[in-house]
Amino acid sequence: MTTPDHQPSAPDAPDSPNPPEPQFKDRVYRSPSGIAGGVLLLAIAAWLGIDALVTGEGRTPWVALAALLLLVPLVAAFTLRPAVYANEQRLRIRNPFRVITLPWAAVEAFKSGYSNEVLDTAGTKYQVWAVPVSLRARNRAARKEARGDTTGGRGRLGQPRQAPHPTPVATGPVRAQGDQIIDELRELVEAHGKAPQAKGEVSVRWAYEVVAPAAAGAVLLAILLATG
Repeated sequence: MTTPDHQPSAPDAPDSPNPPEPQFKDRVYRSPSGIAGGVLLLAIAAWLGIDALVTGEGRTPWVALAALLLLVPLVAAFTLRPAVYANEQRLRIRNPFRVITLPWAAVEAFKSGYSNEVLDTAGTKYQVWAVPVSLRARNRAARKEARGDTTGGRGRLGQPRQAPHPTPVATGPVRAQGDQIIDELRELVEAHGKAPQAKGEVSVRWAYEVVAPAAAGAVLLAILLATG
């Protein structure tokens, strides 16, 4: 789910007018299950769409083309596109239709219920699509914590399994992976929220590269179906 990279970069000169560059590369958080599902859906759509374009007759190729133009950007937007990028200066959230950039000083809190959200100092909430909440993972983590054993449970007749070699035992609470990521982001807020380079304005940009082709496909498909 996460691929942190901490390669340092050379700091700017003290008198440089440009803001200092991050001291380590972005930590990237994505959903492997979402990516896998998106690749599968895109493969099915490509297979069916190309087949209709090649073998279809009459208006079928045009309908298939319009459907592909509509569906491919939407599927990619909700599965492959979501990601979270974090460094010591700011948090960048890439959602299906928007990109939100929040300097750490502008982050008020993270909320985790049925979805993960970040709240800025102005009171605006932004959903974090790339870090979905898994109630199943939370329940599994709660069961492990209740057992007090994260190494595989118990053996026969309720006796603990005897490992041939000593294994490290987790000392903290057992957390679902999505909750662990939110905990990491909270730690970054605490570490960098008051730093001078973490100040700035919240930026929200619409993903026109997704909206434009999907809207064009929807219009074309509606015209074809209405005139058919």
